[in-house]
Amino acid sequence: MIFLYLIGAALFGGAAGFSYNTVMTRRRTRLATDQASKILDDANAKAKEATLEAKSESLKLAEAAKQEERQRRNVIEKTEQQILQRQASVDQKLEDLDKRQEKLRKHEADLDLLKEDLRAIRNKQQENLEKIAGLNKEDAKAKLLKMTERDIRADLVKLVEKLQNEAKEEAEDRAKLIIVSSMERIASDQTAERTITTVPLPSDELKGRVIGKEGRNIQTLERATGVDVIIDETPGAIVLSSFDPMRRQVARVALEKLLSDGRIHPARIEEVVAKAKSEIDRTVKEAGEKALKETGVVGVPLELVRLLGQLKFRTSYSQNVLKHSIEMANLAGMIAGDIGADVRIAKTATLLHDIGKAVTHEIEGGHHHIGADLAQKYGMEEAIVHAINAHHDDVEATTPEALIVRVCDALSAGRPGARGDTLENYAKRMTELENLANAFPGVHKSYAISAGRELRIIVQPEHVDDLSAIKMARDIATKVEATLKYPGVIKVNVIRETRAIEFAK
Repeated sequence: MIFLYLIGAALFGGAAGFSYNTVMTRRRTRLATDQASKILDDANAKAKEATLEAKSESLKLAEAAKQEERQRRNVIEKTEQQILQRQASVDQKLEDLDKRQEKLRKHEADLDLLKEDLRAIRNKQQENLEKIAGLNKEDAKAKLLKMTERDIRADLVKLVEKLQNEAKEEAEDRAKLIIVSSMERIASDQTAERTITTVPLPSDELKGRVIGKEGRNIQTLERATGVDVIIDETPGAIVLSSFDPMRRQVARVALEKLLSDGRIHPARIEEVVAKAKSEIDRTVKEAGEKALKETGVVGVPLELVRLLGQLKFRTSYSQNVLKHSIEMANLAGMIAGDIGADVRIAKTATLLHDIGKAVTHEIEGGHHHIGADLAQKYGMEEAIVHAINAHHDDVEATTPEALIVRVCDALSAGRPGARGDTLENYAKRMTELENLANAFPGVHKSYAISAGRELRIIVQPEHVDDLSAIKMARDIATKVEATLKYPGVIKVNVIRETRAIEFAK
């Protein structure tokens, strides 16, 4: 019985639990359904809101695009209107130009007609004038020109003199500025170095040693050096005579060594002469290299460097040729830099311009031609060769560098104290200048003054007028340049004077 109660209670409890679970499940299901519906409603509401916002933004963008499009259309329309207006203006101007061209054509045609009429009238007037004057056109023209020439001759003379003076003043001012600015930057010795050809003789005992038994020592010395040794003419000195300055130097050095040593015999003489030659060769090379360093010249072949060093023992009118060349090279560099010429070519050419003097005793010809041949032989540039060849007047200078070499040669040789001259050469140069001037027709008298720096010429006024005097001065200066050799510049001064004298009685 109890078991039945228990079974019944269990069944009742199970039914009750089942009912409870069913109720709870339904409640949860309903709650979940409500939440899902709510979430779905919220999502739908948000989606609708987003859709509305997107539509609103799209409408705004579309409106802005339409507004921008309208503005662009307005700008394009304005631009098109401006272009149309300009095109219309251009068309109008072209039309006006066409009209003006047509008017100009008509005016040109009218002018041509007027010219023809004027030409006919002028020809007719000319014919009438020829009939009245009894002269044709050419005769009248010649007569008019002759009258005009006579009337304006004095004015022409003054004009020519004025133009010449202005040109000279301008050229002289420019040249003086360049030359003075170059000369003030270089300093040179005012005294000239002479080649020593005598050796002091300390005693008569050494004199006998130098001569040797039966003159063997002096003969050996002359044969080894190639110079003439003169002892008896100059007391207390031995004179060395030779046209070759290198030989004189070798003989001088060798003789000084022999006199200081005291051992003088043929074998010793030959040994000392050989050493002296080596010493002179070394001195020559060092002198050439030193000259290149002092002037800043590079690219000179070794053969020309040696010849350049030999100029140390050469003089021209008592002026040392190597010092003269170094001075010229420095001047040339300054002048070339001032006038815009090639400084390297100018300096090299001036340094080597007298290189031919080192071998003039060996080769026939002028030293400038010999120097040019040597420069060309050893591969120097054509511009340098030409400048060396043209530094005297027999070859025309065609480059600025060649003219610079001429100018520097005159500056270095013509400065006070640079060169000396003998009385015979001085008198000969004065005579040649005066004879050259006297050969011109109309010259009454000529005087070479200021040591040949000025040629003063007095002409006959009845044979030479003012214009001819100007031409004569130029012709004489040209002939002096072409025929005479002289240092510096010669002033040609032509004087014409007319005096009218009458006596009142």
